[in-house]
Amino acid sequence: MATRSKMPTTSDLVKASISGKKTDFVGIAVAFILLLTVFVSLGILITLLADMLIKGWSVFADRGWDFISSPLSPDPEKAGLSQAIFGSLILMVFVVIVAFPLGVGAAIYLEEYAKDTRMTRFIVANMRNLAGVPSIVYGLLGFAVFVQLLSGITNGRTLISGGLTLAVLVLPIMMITASEALRAVPDALRQASYGVGATKWETIRHHVLPVATPAILTGSVLTVARAFGESAPLLLAGAVLSNFFSAPAGTGVVTLVTEGDYTALPIVVFNWARQPQKEFVAITAAGIVVLLVILLLVNGVAIYLRDRASRRAA
Repeated sequence: MATRSKMPTTSDLVKASISGKKTDFVGIAVAFILLLTVFVSLGILITLLADMLIKGWSVFADRGWDFISSPLSPDPEKAGLSQAIFGSLILMVFVVIVAFPLGVGAAIYLEEYAKDTRMTRFIVANMRNLAGVPSIVYGLLGFAVFVQLLSGITNGRTLISGGLTLAVLVLPIMMITASEALRAVPDALRQASYGVGATKWETIRHHVLPVATPAILTGSVLTVARAFGESAPLLLAGAVLSNFFSAPAGTGVVTLVTEGDYTALPIVVFNWARQPQKEFVAITAAGIVVLLVILLLVNGVAIYLRDRASRRAA
């Protein structure tokens, strides 16, 4: 039985009629250059990851879980990441609790309620400018406001000050991504909701937000990733650069957050990288690997929530 030849589509016929028999050398060159940039980027990433794994593998092989569960120490044979991991996770909790609702709420007001006035455009322009401000500036802000001015509430150099500093740092990014997600929702969806008698808030709550949630969660991935890897603001907001003693056994989480010294994974990696001893090279590489793994896990959870929201919206 003879096989039936595939019929050309309308787009194929239009493309053939426009291009004729000419070969698009420019298009081929551009496609090749773009493909080359992908391979170069992946090559650099794989090289860096492989280098860190090779340098840090001896630490995981010799110490295993002890490297994760041990506290900080000036001795590279005993130094661990438990305090740094605890500090980073608590800081991310502050970022999610503070930056997410404030950013989404501000975006909802600007996109759905605020009128197109000079003041609104001024706020939006400044919000976009703040997203590009160097992180060290937010560190100075956190030191002046959260560590000194509000020391009666934050107790100075505590996890509260560090968490609020990082939340302010990523708040403009969260606002921008949420605004773009809301703006991408078709206006016909809003008009259809109004047409059946829904109020403005009912339209936003039941129709606009469910559609925009996947893109908003994508913005949260960028927000958490940016905050997780920051070190400069935390240095000014009270993070301990060197080693400190572990809290006594039985100390509650609330006490550790509100009163105790703290550090974070980027701070510890930065401190270890500054040490002249050769023994710190291996644990620095191992610390970077742990940081990347935790960041991938956090991003994986956010991506899972985004895909779940996308299926619900569909």
